[in-house]
Amino acid sequence: MKRHEFLRELHKVCANRNYLEIGVNDGRSLRLSRVPTIAVDPAFKVVTELRCDLHLVKATSDDFFARDNPLAHLRGGRHPLRNLARNRSPFGYWRRTTLDLSFIDGMHLFEYALRDFVNIERHSDWASVIVFDDMLPRSVDEAARNRHTDAWTGDVYKLIEILGRYRPDLVTVLVDTQPTGQMLVFGADPGNTVLRDKYDEIVAEYDVPDPQKVPESVLGRVSAVKPETLLGAGFWAPLVRARNRGTKRSRGWEPLRRALQQTVTR
Repeated sequence: MKRHEFLRELHKVCANRNYLEIGVNDGRSLRLSRVPTIAVDPAFKVVTELRCDLHLVKATSDDFFARDNPLAHLRGGRHPLRNLARNRSPFGYWRRTTLDLSFIDGMHLFEYALRDFVNIERHSDWASVIVFDDMLPRSVDEAARNRHTDAWTGDVYKLIEILGRYRPDLVTVLVDTQPTGQMLVFGADPGNTVLRDKYDEIVAEYDVPDPQKVPESVLGRVSAVKPETLLGAGFWAPLVRARNRGTKRSRGWEPLRRALQQTVTR
C-alpha cells in the first residue's frame, strides 16, 4: 500500500476531529483532510485542490510553535454559534485544544523531526495519533544527512531508536508502506519533558557524519506491520470513543497499550 493510500484510510479509522501537518510541499497529503486543519511549511507549493477548513502557515515549524497560541485556528472562532456552524463543539473555544492526528513530514533530519514531535506532544494526549513519514529508507544513500539522491529520507529513522530508548512509555508502530515507510506513535503525554530536557544530549550522540550506519532491521523492515493489518485492528473504535468522551489517561491508556502490542506482535 502506498503512503497516501494509507493516510487516506488512517483519516477514516482515526475519525480525527482535527489535523496538523508539518511539511506541505505540493499538498498531496494535505488534500486528504476533511476536518479543521493547520498545515505548516516555509516554502509550500500547493498544486492540488484542498477541501478542508484550513490555516496554511508559511513558516518553519519552530517559528510556528513559538507563537503564543499556535492552535488558535482549531478552537473554531470566538462565538459558540460559529462553532456550531462549522460542526464543532460550541464550548470548544474555552477548552484546551488537543490534536487528534498529526503528520510529521518536514525537514528530513532527525533533530528537526524530534523537535516537531516534542512540540506536537505538548498539544496532544494519550488518544492522539502522531505519524512520522520516511522512517524506512531503502539504502544507506537514501538515509544520508547530506542529500545526494533523487529520493531522500534523511536520517529521521533514528527516531525509532531515540523514542524506544528515551520514551518507553510510548508505543511506536512501524508501517510497511511504500515507498519509505511510516511510524505511528501512541500514548502522547504532554507533561513528559524527557525529550526536551535531553535534546542536546540526544543530538550530540546521534548527529554523526555520512555514511550513516542504518540498522539492518530498518533496511529490511523487520518489525514493520502491514498497513492493512494496522488499519483493520480492533483498537480504533475504542480509541475514538474514549477520545470523544474525554476518557482520562488513567482509564484509557493501558487497554489501548495492550491492544496495540497485540497488533504489533501478530
